Amino acid sequence: MRNQVQLIAYADRLGGSLPGLARLLEGPLAGLFGGVHVLPFFLPYDGADAGFDPVDHLTVDPRLGGWEDVRRLAGSSDIVADLIVNHVSDRSVQFRDVVERGGQSPYTGMFLTYDRVFSAGASEADLVRIVRPRPALPFTPVVLGGRQRLAWTTFTGHQIDLDVHHPITRRYLSAALRQLADCGVAMVRLDAVGYAVKTAGSSCFMTPETVEFIVDIAAEARRLGLEVLAEVHAPHRYTVQTAGRVDRVYDFVLAPLILHTVFTGDSRPLRDWLARRPGNSVTVLDTHDGIGMVDAGPGRDAADRGLLSAAQIDALVATISRNSGGTSRASTVHGGGGGVYQVSCTAYDAVGRDDRRYLLARLLQLFTPGIPQIYYVGLLAGRNEPGLAARTGDAREINRRSYTGAEVGEALRRPVVRALTRLIRLRTTHPAFGGEFTLLDPPAADLAMVWRAGRARAELRTRLADASCRLTFTADGAAQTITGARLLELS
Repeated sequence: MRNQVQLIAYADRLGGSLPGLARLLEGPLAGLFGGVHVLPFFLPYDGADAGFDPVDHLTVDPRLGGWEDVRRLAGSSDIVADLIVNHVSDRSVQFRDVVERGGQSPYTGMFLTYDRVFSAGASEADLVRIVRPRPALPFTPVVLGGRQRLAWTTFTGHQIDLDVHHPITRRYLSAALRQLADCGVAMVRLDAVGYAVKTAGSSCFMTPETVEFIVDIAAEARRLGLEVLAEVHAPHRYTVQTAGRVDRVYDFVLAPLILHTVFTGDSRPLRDWLARRPGNSVTVLDTHDGIGMVDAGPGRDAADRGLLSAAQIDALVATISRNSGGTSRASTVHGGGGGVYQVSCTAYDAVGRDDRRYLLARLLQLFTPGIPQIYYVGLLAGRNEPGLAARTGDAREINRRSYTGAEVGEALRRPVVRALTRLIRLRTTHPAFGGEFTLLDPPAADLAMVWRAGRARAELRTRLADASCRLTFTADGAAQTITGARLLELS
């Protein structure tokens, strides 16, 4: 995996298809990204959860292209693709067969029901202990072979959870891994892997049994030549715990810390995290799911004190709401001790469409060690689309708009986007970012970060009170300095 910036995008919403996305990467976005995380392109890409509910994990939705298009894209970019380990669609062939035949179906062991986990029944304490990123309990009434059952559904009632230890399920996951590897995918993202193992009497999230499964599935992926990225939205100790067991782990902690720093001028929580976070991280400021909060805040366990307090998280959420004109949407996590789980909002609206603060937040992301990923709406400094959320009932659609080719071209001409693409290109191409990172120790109201590799150097110094910064880097043997006031003049 190249140490270069990556794009996160839905092929249907940016480019319209896999070939369309490739044309953008080879055309107006050429030279910006070393890789692209193509969000689920399996059949169907527009199901109950925007592709994260595959009917068939082995088939590219023909409306987007085919496996040959994935292979072509992999010829010029490091491709990140999802292995959706926790669930499949209730419209899948396997689950429909279980609906029809019940215990007579060869697939009956693939799917989790209430009684498969709680064979001796569950107490009230057992049920409220379960962690789920949605309100209410994770069960949906279904009829399997004429018998009323409770299917385990961590996310929506249309996403049926898998028994990842069952041999048929493992063959299913193994086939998907082989298909991704055969088409040149460089890294597989273990989607929602923290929920993949359910153990009676536990939180059913990131238990010791879950960690064992992560180690096992990661080993299988590596044997196929795939690197492994784990998606775990949880208090920051889980990020540290998971990092040593996979090739890459998301640093979801970074986004709320950067926004807190930019809004308040208080860099102490961010400095604290930069001093001890895992180095093998993928950094994000925004994603298709919005801006995570649970990762930086306190959890229900005493060990999860949080890098930001509950009051600081609440203040951060309130600031985002004001900045976005009240269009952002916050969600809470069930069974996690309360508090905000994530905020549905574009990164640009989160900073109040303030170009200087937006570029400062991106610079802090780009200078943080790890592989930076830039979400396509954030790349184009997109605004919230509350109408999309109202039509679908999914608040995350606020940050999932579709762009026509003309709209992409128009966005790329905006000064803030031109400046951001220049900064992305710098991070992707400058040799200093392949060297040693140092967090300097300026006054508390400032933040300074330096990268060095031989004679190559890139340095960022910020004055947080007024969102000013100074970017210095070597170019053609000489040092070039750009102040915050001139960032918007970049082209």
